[in-house]
Amino acid sequence: MKVIVDTCIWSQSLRRIKPKSSRIIIELTELIKDGRVQMIGPIRQELLSGIKSTKQFALLKRKLSAFPDLPIQAKDYETAADFFNVCRKHGVRGSNTDFLICAVASNSNMEIFTTDKDFLRYKKYLPLQLYEIH
Repeated sequence: MKVIVDTCIWSQSLRRIKPKSSRIIIELTELIKDGRVQMIGPIRQELLSGIKSTKQFALLKRKLSAFPDLPIQAKDYETAADFFNVCRKHGVRGSNTDFLICAVASNSNMEIFTTDKDFLRYKKYLPLQLYEIH
């Protein structure tokens, strides 16, 4: 099964200095080797946003170019809006990007690899599959 890797996971692996033995980095590396990683444009944008150095920006952009974007369809945006409304009805707030990630994953039958605890709250009301480290 393909896996949408959330911004927080990529950040730990690409933008921050972390020990190579980190379980998250090892798991991401395995997913990449298995060809299971899926990228979407909003995650790419989040990763590239806020980088002050032009050199760092170009390097990260080049690294991410190995992962083509899954096209986002009108259905995904509609599902994201529906997910936003469902969660809001239950008092759960989230970002538009988070709900778009949830929608794409749900519509494409993919898991989401994240350490963002908000997704655990969304999962109570949405048909999500969160990736678990093995």
